Amino acid sequence: MREGNLEAPTRHPYDWENPDFTDEAKLDEELRRVFDICHGCRRCFNLCDSFPRLFDLVDAAGDAEMHGVKSEDFKSVADACTLCDMCFLTKCPYVPPHEFNLDFPHLMVRYRAVELKKGEVSFTDRQLTETDRNGRLGTTVSGLANWATKRGNGLTRPLLEAVADVHRDAELPRYAGRTLEKQVAAAPPARNPDGPARDRKAALFATCFANYHEAEIGMAALAVLARNGVETRLAYPGCCGMPQLEHGDLARLSAEATRIAAELVPLIEQGWDIVVPIPSCALMLKFEWPLIAPDDANVAKLAHETFDISEYVVDIAKKEGLAPGLTPIEGGVSIHLACHARAQNMGAMGAEMLRQIPDTRVAVVERCSGHGGSLGVKREFFEVGLKVGKPAMNQIVKNKTEHLCSECPLAGTHLVQGIEGLEAESKPATSSHPIQILAKAYGL
Repeated sequence: MREGNLEAPTRHPYDWENPDFTDEAKLDEELRRVFDICHGCRRCFNLCDSFPRLFDLVDAAGDAEMHGVKSEDFKSVADACTLCDMCFLTKCPYVPPHEFNLDFPHLMVRYRAVELKKGEVSFTDRQLTETDRNGRLGTTVSGLANWATKRGNGLTRPLLEAVADVHRDAELPRYAGRTLEKQVAAAPPARNPDGPARDRKAALFATCFANYHEAEIGMAALAVLARNGVETRLAYPGCCGMPQLEHGDLARLSAEATRIAAELVPLIEQGWDIVVPIPSCALMLKFEWPLIAPDDANVAKLAHETFDISEYVVDIAKKEGLAPGLTPIEGGVSIHLACHARAQNMGAMGAEMLRQIPDTRVAVVERCSGHGGSLGVKREFFEVGLKVGKPAMNQIVKNKTEHLCSECPLAGTHLVQGIEGLEAESKPATSSHPIQILAKAYGL
């Protein structure tokens, strides 16, 4: 047996339709097998809080090691996993095709699928993940919704903490006054007919976040593409399902992937590329959906024709060249490479995109923000998330750049909030998306 593995990692499809997938005894056996390997390796000690929790459990058991750890204690390990995929992609030497066949994040999804089957996912948690419904409601009454969820609201935030377990001090996404769909319909970006990429057509998969929360991201993406001659349009049949993946709801995810892919594939057949502005959503379409619905030809075709926005702009820069007009960004930019952008295994596209801007210092931050999706705002994990993200926050302050951006808007907000508590002469007060920085360089 070889120690470690030098071959490219691969991932097996979720076997979620097999009754063994949610069999508690078989799950416990697999958890113990994997955790025992992790305990013997410990390379992931400095990633998310799952691994310190696991190693503390094993160490507390003394000579008994894994045999002395109670199965009910595994929940604390599974709950702390943010599904960032960094252990699988950057640390673990035992991922497939190694014979140990270790995929820690997907095992945590399986654990949560068992919890869902047993009815252990709370009603409140399930409602928080209904992003499209919540987004439609929130944008309809955005003023009231933003007042109620604003950090520092002493009336509503303690109540939200008590009812929904959302930490009262966690910064929450604001709702847009108008959805991205409505803004594009009212003021579509003017296309440059002489742009270098005028032979391209890109359908922007709006994502629930850009559609209902930060429509500016979507507008910036469309404006940059249009400046480069790309024919653009929106396409948003529904949420990518990342919130449901966090709860292990693979049956629902499979149905949604099948439905959405069936709507988007006709666009692909008409020559449209599918471009996604949020990395978690791009990861779902490109990598997770084909593992959840492996026999669906539409899902496979969609995965092959989907691009992260930074990836797509860099592709234009390499093949056609970007349209002229980019001007320097004074003060430089720190770019946080989001975990789910890294997990797409495409390289540091966000940073490469920003390096197209002339005479602009680009400082890369390749450490975890500590946010982890909905987990990062929960009462149990918010303070942990700030601790995990502190190395990234310190690096951003040390960079002494005027601007901060992250491919993940939630990570950017979390980093800014953590930086507030650091002592520094100067520190960024806001975060944006890299495509917004590029749009600013174009004067858009």
